Amino acid sequence: MATTLVNTDFHFPGQQSVYHGKVRDVYDINDDLMVMVATDRISAFDVILPKGIPFKGQVLNQIAATFLDATADIVPNWKLATPDPMVTVGLKCEGFRVEMIIRGYLTGSAWREYQAGCRSLCGVTLPEGMKENERFPEPIITPTTKADAGHDENISREEIIAQGIVSKEDYETMERYTRALFARGTEMAAKKGLILVDTKYEFGKRDGKVILIDEIHTPDSSRYFYADGYEERFAKGEPQKQLSKEFVRQWLIEHDFMGKAGQQVPEMTDDYCQSVANRYIELYEHIVGEKFIPAEDGDIASRIEKNVTDYLATLKR
Repeated sequence: MATTLVNTDFHFPGQQSVYHGKVRDVYDINDDLMVMVATDRISAFDVILPKGIPFKGQVLNQIAATFLDATADIVPNWKLATPDPMVTVGLKCEGFRVEMIIRGYLTGSAWREYQAGCRSLCGVTLPEGMKENERFPEPIITPTTKADAGHDENISREEIIAQGIVSKEDYETMERYTRALFARGTEMAAKKGLILVDTKYEFGKRDGKVILIDEIHTPDSSRYFYADGYEERFAKGEPQKQLSKEFVRQWLIEHDFMGKAGQQVPEMTDDYCQSVANRYIELYEHIVGEKFIPAEDGDIASRIEKNVTDYLATLKR
């Protein structure tokens, strides 16, 4: 099996601090830039699984970079460069403590709440008589607060503004950007025979401007359906063919793991990890529409350290 990068401990020039997330490790350079390393860690049910997935970090980083570049004309974003297949370097922004989730279809947690009788989600009124995987008359935004630990919490637009979590002006900008990004992502997905079902965006602020940060339109942050067969499956009430990391969650559920206390993560054999890697590569090729070219195997950490250090040196010239 190919080498994986699951932990990082870099010391880049000008490094101030590092934040280790579930999947990404973010290095602060001179309180001005961020070096975001997409590791091969994989998480599900808010738990980091014990083994890495070969090439997963490269897949996520390159998908996000593709979409950040493809939307830069409609929304300003943090990305400056991708000096390594697993790394994006960009502007440091002060992140808003809200995630903007936008849904084009009634599925996932929204469907579960709807099924339980809920007709209002994050302050948005939902139409009566909808079915699972049905398209909304127009996409709805259902924000969540970003939690330092545990699960993010649903919150309404009105509560966000009333509690001063985000100013009215900034929230309206985030809302406008969210709709524009989703429209562009939907358009790009349609050209690949896909439906962008729902996704999340994160924003920050720099020099008084609202800026898109983090990743966008990756299978870790978005749900895609295959357009071919969508109508037939919907009419018959059958599950949709999906392009997301839902298959990992399903495997865990089948092995009695949902991240609850006392549950054990099932054994992740090399064969299983390779099969997940193959699925991620398939996702990349379908979403981006290009053949995936694996980065050189071997000492991944040394390669990243060199590539990032060389890039940072060019900024000083």
